[in-house]
Amino acid sequence: MANNINTVETEVKYTAKDFSSGIDVKWCPGCGDYSILAQVQRSSPDFGAKKEDIVWVSGIGCSSRFPYYMNTYGFHGIHGRAAAIATGVKLANPKLQVWVATGDGDMLSIGGNHFIHACRKNIDLKIVMFNNRIYGLTKGQYSPTSEKGKVTKSSPYGTVDWPFNAIKLATGSGATFVARSMDRDPKHLQEILSRAAKHKGVTFIEVLQNCPIFNDGAFFNLTEKETRADNVVYLEHAKPLVFGEKQNKGIKLDGLNPIIIDLEDGKHSVNDCLVHDETDDNPTRIFLMARFTDIPGYPTPVGVFRNYSKQTYDGDYVQQIEGLKQKMGVGTYDALMFSENTWEVK
Repeated sequence: MANNINTVETEVKYTAKDFSSGIDVKWCPGCGDYSILAQVQRSSPDFGAKKEDIVWVSGIGCSSRFPYYMNTYGFHGIHGRAAAIATGVKLANPKLQVWVATGDGDMLSIGGNHFIHACRKNIDLKIVMFNNRIYGLTKGQYSPTSEKGKVTKSSPYGTVDWPFNAIKLATGSGATFVARSMDRDPKHLQEILSRAAKHKGVTFIEVLQNCPIFNDGAFFNLTEKETRADNVVYLEHAKPLVFGEKQNKGIKLDGLNPIIIDLEDGKHSVNDCLVHDETDDNPTRIFLMARFTDIPGYPTPVGVFRNYSKQTYDGDYVQQIEGLKQKMGVGTYDALMFSENTWEVK
């Protein structure tokens, strides 16, 4: 009689080093991508998946070198197609945890259509968009997130385009986890990444990232210690929107219009402030906060805007296929290829 063999699998304990490929990282000195890579590697042990079950997919751009530097499976795609390729990977092997590394040009310009449909379908993908408001790899043209009037090599007299608000776009397209962080706030970025890994459905993380060569200082008013407090409002679930070096400023709503209030003027208190609810499936609240970056003098919201659950495309897809197998049996290639090419509709 054969002996019973204990096949219980021992839980693997990873460190950040386990997720480093060891390949020389080739970004410009001072690039914010180094920080994003470091935070991803430090957070990866908390992603709840084995290395062999994690895939990083990218398109084209400085950010899209990312898969080379991760000791996981990876796919370096073509310009703008990262979300489409990642969708295929997830459907082909649903057990995989699929991440996308992309830039503002790669994802929001040529890749915009793939991005909005990934959000609409709620594919279980984790999209990390490095936003430096410029095309870095091709040497400094303006991007879909460059501010209006931006002088670049492709807009020598200033761009006349209005920029995309990526948080609005992701929310309006149906993303179920929407967040923003910064390359120079490592602990915050690690927290956002770890939370995104646990979400089922499309996650979108906009990371404000410095390009020291072609757009240096684009976000310094948000990332530097001297100016951050007065220009950033951190979003925390069930907590009021308060900011400022002394936490003496708040944001309240006047109808659907956000208003900055002074919490020390004797007229207002923290009880007047808008309270953040990331679980609200009504996108109105998110659009209100996403607008802050469009209004001069208002703080930039950073944190999780939205985090709620609904059925995923890949989950429904697998369920549908399994149901059809049980009902109709497993098909064969020959049966498909040599079947009649007409159908009768009754």
